[in-house]
Amino acid sequence: MTAETQLPQATGSCCSPSGSCHDGADSGAPAGGVTTVYQVTGMTCGHCEGAVSEEISGIEGVTSVKAVASTGQVTVVSQAPLAEDAVRTAVDEAGYELVGRA
Repeated sequence: MTAETQLPQATGSCCSPSGSCHDGADSGAPAGGVTTVYQVTGMTCGHCEGAVSEEISGIEGVTSVKAVASTGQVTVVSQAPLAEDAVRTAVDEAGYELVGRA
C-alpha cells in the first residue's frame, strides 16, 4: 500500500474506503527536481503513509511525496535539496522516526 501526495492539491482525509491517501490518479514523479529517499520507522498502514506524506509536503519546495509503509521508504521530490533536519522535524510531527537517507 502506498500514499502519494503531489502539490498543489487539496489534501483530504487519508482514511479513504480504499485505504489510500490519494485519489487513485498516479501521474508519476514530476519532471526535474531533486529526488531523495528516506527511511522512516513506525509506519504500518495507509493512514501512517498519509500522515508522513502530509507533514513532509508542508516543507517549502517539496513537489511530491510517496510513502510506502511496507518498506518504510519515503520518496521526496523537491525543487532543491532539503535540509535533513526539516525532514526529521516533519516526520517527528507525524509521530514517526526518520532513520536517515535510504
